[in-house]
Amino acid sequence: MLLTSALAVSTSRIGLIPTATSTLNFPYNLARRILSLDHVSNGRAGWNVVTTFEPNAAKNFGIDHLPERDERYRRAGEYVGLVQRLWDSWEHGALIGDQENARFADPDLVHAVEHQGEFYSVAGPLNVTRSPQGRPVLVQAGSSTHGREFAAAHAEAIYATQFDLDASGAFSREIRSKAAALGRDSNQIRILPGLVPIVADAERAARAKFDELQERLRPESAPVRQLASWLGYPDEEFDLDSPLPAHVLELPLGRVGPQGFFTSLTDYAAATRHTVRHLLTEVLGGHRVVIGDPVQVADHIETWWRSGSVDGFTIIPAALPRSLEDFVDLVVPVLQQRGIFRSEYSGITLRDHLDLREPENSFAELSGNYRGQAS
Repeated sequence: MLLTSALAVSTSRIGLIPTATSTLNFPYNLARRILSLDHVSNGRAGWNVVTTFEPNAAKNFGIDHLPERDERYRRAGEYVGLVQRLWDSWEHGALIGDQENARFADPDLVHAVEHQGEFYSVAGPLNVTRSPQGRPVLVQAGSSTHGREFAAAHAEAIYATQFDLDASGAFSREIRSKAAALGRDSNQIRILPGLVPIVADAERAARAKFDELQERLRPESAPVRQLASWLGYPDEEFDLDSPLPAHVLELPLGRVGPQGFFTSLTDYAAATRHTVRHLLTEVLGGHRVVIGDPVQVADHIETWWRSGSVDGFTIIPAALPRSLEDFVDLVVPVLQQRGIFRSEYSGITLRDHLDLREPENSFAELSGNYRGQAS
């Protein structure tokens, strides 16, 4: 949160989306911090909602045992709904600031949430006025069964792990269908899977860059250990030059790690029968790798985007700052020439950049300040 605040006053356009856990923060405090960031940045803030599955993280907060997955997501659902009500507790126009007549705010437009739920009890209102963009943008990254249900109910932008175009399309259709069934506008959800681009002026040079990274790959090296950790098995069970063993494709009993990533990767590995070494040429940091010259990388992005499976990508540089500079300098101009990436900003808020409507205030009907249909 401190870092994004520093970035907010050092930049004028980019969105700022800190990750914060619903399990280890109090709703009122977190709602206040995120909304304060939104004001500092003039409406460029979001919140990446996580529930925290790592027991060692919980111990830093004096918690010996995290709640089970079901309870964590029930807590998160109540938590997010409460935070949104706190963000709505000041309506547009509530702040008057009339010193001459000693009127600070219109009390009819400031609301106590009076929340009494299964896990939380909060009176409200929040002591921060309404967001310049209505509310900060809610972002979520879970692709497990629980994560998909949560995303369909709450997320406005979704980070995802997708290795296969058909699977990506199925994921998108499922999320949008579930969202529509809950009464949400499914067109107001942005699905943004991770992508690791390795790009150079020529394909051969791009592959040389990737080979330079892969030369560090050893059975005991970090990528193998990380892959083993993600899948929940000891790294000695992974032979670099063989496909994943059959038993590794089964979700370990009692797994506490990210289930969505596990399913996406093991489904892809089972379908392709790639060796571990090959998988690690297509997966870096848990996301799909694309290698090539600027046109080849742009072709990949455009193909996925035009399929309707994704609304964009979360670009994950393989090495900073070089990989990010390569993408911006080499690929972005190609995408701009094709008319599928902006050449200038059309607005100033994160919602503007994501083409998301401003949500209606949930208290507005009570005050007669209702302005339209909620998003």
